[in-house]
Order: sequence, then C-alpha cells, then structure tokens
Amino acid sequence: MRPRIRVDLQRDGAASPEPGSWRRELLLVLVFVGGATSLGIEFAAARLLAPFFGQSLFIWGILIGLILIYLTVGYYVGGRVADRRPDPILLYQITAAAGLATGLIPLVSRPILLLSQTGFSQLSLGLVLGTLLAVVVLFAVPVILLGMVSPFAIRLRIKDVQTAGNAAGAVYALSTLGSIVGTFVPVFWLIPTYGTRPTLYILAVLLGLVSAVGLWGPPRRRLYLLIPLAIIGLALLQHGAGIRSAFFGERIYETESAYNYIQVVREGTHTDLLLNEGQAIHSIYDPTTLYTHGYWDDFLLAPLFGSSAQPGRIALIGLAGGTIARQFTSIDGPVAIDGVELDPKIVEVGRRFFAMNEPNLNVIVADGRYWLATNDRRYDVIGVDAFRQPYIPFYLTTREFFTSARDHLTDAGVVAINVGRTTTDYRLVDALAGTMRSVFPSVFVVDTGSGFTESVVYGTRLPTSVDAFRQRALASGNPRLRPIIEEALSTGNLREVRPGGIVFTDDLAPVERMIDQIILGYIRGSR
Repeated sequence: MRPRIRVDLQRDGAASPEPGSWRRELLLVLVFVGGATSLGIEFAAARLLAPFFGQSLFIWGILIGLILIYLTVGYYVGGRVADRRPDPILLYQITAAAGLATGLIPLVSRPILLLSQTGFSQLSLGLVLGTLLAVVVLFAVPVILLGMVSPFAIRLRIKDVQTAGNAAGAVYALSTLGSIVGTFVPVFWLIPTYGTRPTLYILAVLLGLVSAVGLWGPPRRRLYLLIPLAIIGLALLQHGAGIRSAFFGERIYETESAYNYIQVVREGTHTDLLLNEGQAIHSIYDPTTLYTHGYWDDFLLAPLFGSSAQPGRIALIGLAGGTIARQFTSIDGPVAIDGVELDPKIVEVGRRFFAMNEPNLNVIVADGRYWLATNDRRYDVIGVDAFRQPYIPFYLTTREFFTSARDHLTDAGVVAINVGRTTTDYRLVDALAGTMRSVFPSVFVVDTGSGFTESVVYGTRLPTSVDAFRQRALASGNPRLRPIIEEALSTGNLREVRPGGIVFTDDLAPVERMIDQIILGYIRGSR
C-alpha cells in the first residue's frame, strides 16, 4: 500500500495551523461572497463611470483591463502571503479590509466625480483624464484584496497532495459561482431596484459580515464586527443625498434606472430631461410655447422633404420625454405615432413631468433597431434621436440600419436623425450623411441654430431636391409650422449631400472613436 504523503504547508518546517472545522468550512462561503463582490464591483464601477465618462467601448476596455490587472496582482500576492503565513485569521482580516474599502467607494467617489464634472464643464482635459484615472484606481484596493482570497483559501484547505485537486477545484468552482451571482443579481435586481451605491454597500456589508464571523474569538477580535456596522453607517450617512446638482435649473426629480441616471430640472415654466452626465438636454417641455428652438423643431420639417406635407403615421426611435411626439401632435393633429424608448423609467418620467399623454401616441419599450426589424408597418416619417450622450449606439448609424429604415417607409417617407457636432467639426454629421446617402437617393442636412450644436440629417425614399423642399415649405398652409420653416431657411444652412465619403457598416462603425476625437479636438481648441 502506497504511503499517504503529508504536505508541509508551513515555512521553516513548522506545522500548518489547523483552523476550526466551522472556520474551515466558512472559507468556502467567503470564497463565494468574494467572487460575487468582485464582479459586483466591476458592474458598479461601470455605472459610476457612465454618467461622467459614458459607456463607450474604450471605457469598458479600460475598466475590464484594469480589473483583470488588479485580480492578477491579488492572485500573485495572495499566494505568496499564504505561503509565508497560512493563517485563516489573516485571510479574514484581508477580506474585512476589502469590505471596508468597498464601502468607502461610494463616499470617496463623490468628490472625484464632481471634479470630473467640473472638468467637463470647464473643458479641462487634464482634469477629466486625471479624475477618470482616480475613479478607476478607487477600485484597485478592494479588487486586489479580493483577488488574494482564492489562492489563500486553497492554501488553507489543502491537507495533502492527494486532496489538492479537490480543494482547488472546490475553491475555484465556488468563486466562479459567486462571480455568476455577482453578475446577474446586481444587473437584474440590485442596481435597477436600489441603485449603484446601495448595491456597493450591500456587497460590502455581506463581505464584512462573513469576515467578522470568521474572526469571531477573543474580545479583541470581536471589534471586527464594527466593520459591517461602519459600512451600514456610511450608507445611512449618504441616504437621500443626490449624486450632483443640476446645471440647467432646480432639480425636481432624480432616479437611477437600469440604463440611465435620470434628472428632471425646472427653471420657471421650462422643464428639461437630463441623462447621465447631465451635459445635454434630451427632452424639453414648456406649456407656454410649442417651440423649443432646438433640433426637436427640425424633426417637424421631415414631411416636407417627402412628397406629402401631412404625415399619416410616424415612428420615433428614442422617444425620451416625448417632445417630438407632442410637437407633431400639436402641428399635424392626432397622427398615429409609435414611440420607441429603451428605458421604461424614462417613459414614466415623460408621463409624469413632460405631459407625454397624447392619445395618439403608442409607447413601445424596446430597443429601436430590434423593434424596427420585427415590425412590418410602414411610416411617412421615422425619426431617430437615440443619443446615449455623448454617443449614438453604433448599430443605429450603419448602412444596414438605414436600409431597414428605408424598407419601412412609404413612397413619400423620410428618415430623420439627430447628429451632434461642434460649431466647426462636422465629421460625425458628414459620416452619417454619407452613410445615409449610400442608401437613400436624396439626403439633406439642416443645422440647428439658437446655440444648439446639432444637425438633423434627412433621407428620402424618392429622389427630390432642395428647391422642391423650398417650394413645399413656402406653400405650407400650416401657421404653426411657419416659424420653424422660416428659421430653417434663414439660418439652418440647408444643403444636399452628394454621394461619397465614409459609410458605416455593422462590421465597421467607429462612432465612439470619432466622437472621442471630436471631444478631444474641441477641448484642445478651447484652451
């Protein structure tokens, strides 16, 4: 019979300390909670960064890459520390510190994010990049400490070579299972229900509680019970505090949805919908006037680019608070409107604060491109206003999307899309106009005036011209449309797009990189 080989797990020939059976089994619970917390922190980090830095491919790349670096450091350090001092008490102390560091993230991130917002408003490139780095570094301490858990737990659970594989397998299986739970529970329940910061507090408290139980013993170690209590105290201290103040007026409402941080601000009779970083207005409502003097008004020109000045059915992808739907109803009467909005919480806000209650408006909560592809209706106008500031979802900018939109138009139909720009940089406008021109026989651009930096690009199913638009516009007998027509013809720089230029496709649509270049160019030029 082959002798069983005992592994010496202690340095200098000393025996490895045997944790009590309950504390040894608790290691598996700790591994599970640690795995859940590490993934929960990653998703919470993305939510904290998104309102200020967006959710572009580059932001996700930076975040995921750094989280993996932190975990790699944690694995390496954890293995070395465990070999030097394989003490379960030390491991529970490490995870207690990780729980406390996680609980500090919501508190410490607040002033850093406020500095970031100041950097955006003052166009300070160094401040913006510095605060982005600082926010990401915030997550280094807890994630590195959590990375130490698995190798440390394996070291403590291995008794001999013959059971090493089983011990390591159990630890990695539970850590991965915890990571799965840490993915789905925050994404589908905690963050949408309670918010990003409460989610971090919940994860921190769970980690602190498991660590405190593992440290239970002499009175001195019982002080670790104060860690989860301290985290709860931090959460209560921040309860009800707003993330930041609004730039555009008095904030009357704020909430966090599965997709956005939402603010409603009011100044006099004017109500604005702000999303995420709060630097752009997504909907306007003023009961004293029909006109916004922004790009919303220019969407009402779309039927005049087609062969019919009176639309029969309209689709709006990116409904937001319903500004365009309300204007179309006021000008053209109870025309049938299908309004598509991805975020159900924005729909609630639109109905509550923006009078989005037109009986002719059919609200659909769905992704715009998927809805269009699975819908067989045809429309006289398809309006696209689906910015997730400062980015447009890339799949709403491609030749394939505009082909699908064209196929859903009547013969008199027009597609209109809002595109951001600066006063001098039209790269994104030109790219989308060029892409649309590869699909539509006629494409036109109108620049929005009155201080807004947007353009609306129109694509028509049938060939037409600027002169034809002018004739239909000047012949329009709708007095409510007249001010919008006059502003577009006088200051809108109306122009037709010629074939050629960039064409975005589903395979290659570098929208985010282009927008980042525009932003950086604007910041450099404003110095």
